[in-house]
Amino acid sequence: MSEVEGVRIRIVANGPCVVQGEVPLTRRTIVTDEAGESVEWSAPEHLGSRPVASLCRCGQSGTKPFCNGSHVMSHFDGTETASRETYEESATIIEGPRVTLMDQADLCADARFCAAKGKAWHLVEQDDDSAREIVTRESDLCPSGRYTAIGDDGLAHEPDLEPEIAAVEDPNAGCSGPLWVQGGIPIVSSNGETYPVRNRVTLCRCGQSGNKPFCDGTHIEVAFDDGAIKGSDATWW
Repeated sequence: MSEVEGVRIRIVANGPCVVQGEVPLTRRTIVTDEAGESVEWSAPEHLGSRPVASLCRCGQSGTKPFCNGSHVMSHFDGTETASRETYEESATIIEGPRVTLMDQADLCADARFCAAKGKAWHLVEQDDDSAREIVTRESDLCPSGRYTAIGDDGLAHEPDLEPEIAAVEDPNAGCSGPLWVQGGIPIVSSNGETYPVRNRVTLCRCGQSGNKPFCDGTHIEVAFDDGAIKGSDATWW
């Protein structure tokens, strides 16, 4: 995937994510059905954009999702532990008669789209068009790109995403989620090395992930709250 011209996210050592270049900043909510299963994303709540923005990575800022310097006072350890391998190098393969599923579990942001309608990792084994369509759709909804569906033509299916950075909200889990980075925005490590560029990734903003700078779903365990669900005075600068 080619890089997005003029836009990138730079990870500051033990500090924030610095967004460089004009990119829409939004809020997106995981929508659930009557059974409580994740089924779709809300329409984006557009919150503006700026040429440079610092987004909180420690989870302690009083102006979430923006950084206010709290990482210094809280002695935030933002050490990056994520692999530099490409998705294709690290993903496992689940083969089925109609669709194949690529899975990189370390990237899971626990948005739970894959668990709806019978669980994608089980449905992939079924030999019917309905199961194939559900697996493909649920893979496309996965914000972190943990799952990718490969059709019987051998081609990986990716949703068409424009560049956007969305603060995720997860009302059904009672918490706020990661930063959903869409559209192939490069992410540069604090040591200057660019992570493999992907169409969709999720960055930790609760400060507790074991796979920094990426999300590993810990925001649910720690009940991370950026104030958006209950109402927030935070301003997107």
